Amino acid sequence: MEGGVHPTEASAFRECFSLAWRNPYVLRLAFSAGIGGLLFGYDTGVISGALLYIRDDFQSVDKKTVLQESIVSMAVAGAIIGAAFGGWLNDRFGRRSALLFADFLFFIGAVLMAAAPNPSVLILGRIFVGFGVGMASMTAPLYISEASPAKIRGALVSTNGFLITGGQFLSYLINLAFTKVPGTWRWMLGVAGVPALLQFVLMLALPESPRWLYRKGREEEAKTILRKIYPAEEVEAEIEALKDSIEKEVKETGSSEKIDVIQLLKTTTVRRGLIAGVGLQIFQQFVGINTVMYYSPTIAQLAGIASNQTALLLSLVTAGLNALGSIVSIYFIDRTGRKKLLVLSLIGVILSLGLLSAAFQETTTHSPPVSGSETAHFSNFTCSAFESAGPSANWDCMRCLKGSDCGFCASSVDKLLPGACLISDTSFKISGKTVKDTCQGEGRLWYTRGCPSKYGWLALVGLALYIIFFSPGMGTVPWIVNSEIYPLRFRGVCGGIAATANWISNLIVAQSFLSLTEAIGTSWTFLGFGVISVVALLFVLVFVPETKGLPIEDVEKMLEERAFQLKFWVKRPKNVKKNSEV
Repeated sequence: MEGGVHPTEASAFRECFSLAWRNPYVLRLAFSAGIGGLLFGYDTGVISGALLYIRDDFQSVDKKTVLQESIVSMAVAGAIIGAAFGGWLNDRFGRRSALLFADFLFFIGAVLMAAAPNPSVLILGRIFVGFGVGMASMTAPLYISEASPAKIRGALVSTNGFLITGGQFLSYLINLAFTKVPGTWRWMLGVAGVPALLQFVLMLALPESPRWLYRKGREEEAKTILRKIYPAEEVEAEIEALKDSIEKEVKETGSSEKIDVIQLLKTTTVRRGLIAGVGLQIFQQFVGINTVMYYSPTIAQLAGIASNQTALLLSLVTAGLNALGSIVSIYFIDRTGRKKLLVLSLIGVILSLGLLSAAFQETTTHSPPVSGSETAHFSNFTCSAFESAGPSANWDCMRCLKGSDCGFCASSVDKLLPGACLISDTSFKISGKTVKDTCQGEGRLWYTRGCPSKYGWLALVGLALYIIFFSPGMGTVPWIVNSEIYPLRFRGVCGGIAATANWISNLIVAQSFLSLTEAIGTSWTFLGFGVISVVALLFVLVFVPETKGLPIEDVEKMLEERAFQLKFWVKRPKNVKKNSEV
């Protein structure tokens, strides 16, 4: 990674397959560390399905949107602390030790969630899982990057992105598998401990990052590992470049150990790297991706899907598209370049969010009316808010769902025809049957989140397009850029800062999404994400450099000289030319 310029014209995707045949050791390092990405993805995906059944088991969760958001977002809050602490842990004890500690925390959290007798213990388990996920999210790409030859670094770090999306896909499969099993959500959340245990065992047999070892003075150990990673004709040049890098740092700072935060911010290369890296991580969240991943079954219900199982199945398709996009990223990341993928990704995201906003606008403004006669058919279950409004009230499905504890029972003839506005309280029963049982017992569909609509399919198409465009670019590139843009001395700390920014942004989005949809509507919420995506596109064009195939020294030189090349589609010259300071 720290050596001379490597050729990048050949596809790094093909190089990875060639490497698997010639030197499987590197892939073993990458995929073992990448299980940290699998943990990240599994936790992101599994809660979206589990939440549907947690609401059924805990009435307090079903009644309080804030409690639902807290169950989702407390893992994110834990991840903020995990990522911040992980940066220090990485630089102090090493990448391998940080991953082992993250696995331990994740396993404890999974056990607590599976055994939770109440929402409080469930939230505690989510916090522990968050500690592990946050730590693994910034450590896994860092470990892979430092154990990868430069010419295939992007492709190998992309395997972490693939395992994140693969974890999300796996979580939806697990969700579907346990929908009919007693204890549904407990199994969904408890299974999360398996990949954590698997990575813990695998990492015990793997070495520490060679670059971290070299910085700590354990040169012979580092050289032994580098000789396993690089071909014989390249390894000496890599060792010499790494030695020169450490000596330069010691000469400039007087110490290769102590990190001065003030000095970090005053260093031009680090400051500009942080602007690009932290900015990408923030925008990755604020364009709305984890509203889709945390709440995709809920979004499907908002689009007019009544069944929990159908909503989960559609979410599985979404997760599959996300995983497919990360495979596309592996192929193109070292062929097309980071910046071009980001720009193309954001243009598609902007268009998709526009479609989503328009589709939900049509869905909410054309919902079926509430019929007095249909409601009277279920006289014992009539919603009190509708009853108190009087017979002259002009209610539709959306107005019904905004009422206190109201649900909509669709017409038995056609779900788009006038239906009934009934009480939604699952604890209220007559002859042992809830209103949901009574409604569905007549072959009708029961809605509590969204309304039946002929435009619902358009929202689902917009959701699919959003994932297709997001995943190959904004899904994986921010993590790749952050794993290679910082000087070796500051890489752990800066990676932790960027990951912490990602998780804080994640928390804000996760904690506010459902409340925003209730306050301003789903359409305006997605439109807001679209506006943020436009700002993100401008940010990428101005502040993010192209690091495709560059050794770390050249990335540092480019940051120092501000040679960002706004015309990213033009092939970059071999030598970075100095531009004026900005």
